[in-house]
Amino acid sequence: MTCPCGLGLTLESCCGPYLAGRDAPTPEALMRSRYTAYVTGDIDYLERTHHPETLDTFDAEDAAAWSKASTWLGLTVIDAPPPNNDEGFVEFEARFSQHGSVQVHRERSRFVREDGRWYFESGERVQETIRRAEPKVGRNDPCPCGSGKKYKKCCGARA
Repeated sequence: MTCPCGLGLTLESCCGPYLAGRDAPTPEALMRSRYTAYVTGDIDYLERTHHPETLDTFDAEDAAAWSKASTWLGLTVIDAPPPNNDEGFVEFEARFSQHGSVQVHRERSRFVREDGRWYFESGERVQETIRRAEPKVGRNDPCPCGSGKKYKKCCGARA
């Protein structure tokens, strides 16, 4: 079986050893193995790799329900700079489908290392910046339709 984390290796040679108990060597490896845990339904692994001080924010029943209700479509690591001493960050996108709707979960996760072991500490959703295809038209600008009228008196009045 190919590992769900996206590196193209087998599960046994990629995230499998971490799920079986070996410590992940980097924040990125831990994040990839946590994604694999969601795909495979290994909620115990998610709990074991969550930092003890923030474990109260982890809801095992919610994680299990999300894991089971989702069809996992892939993982993309957007940014994973080398960790700074005992702190590291990974920004990623996890794609999944629920009830026929494809969704993207984009997050910047913080990882901390204690006694040589990396833990997931917290994550913050990242909203994608929406970019306009055309420049913004002001109310008093000429209407882009070419009528010669102000936008507010032409196409803007219909909006």
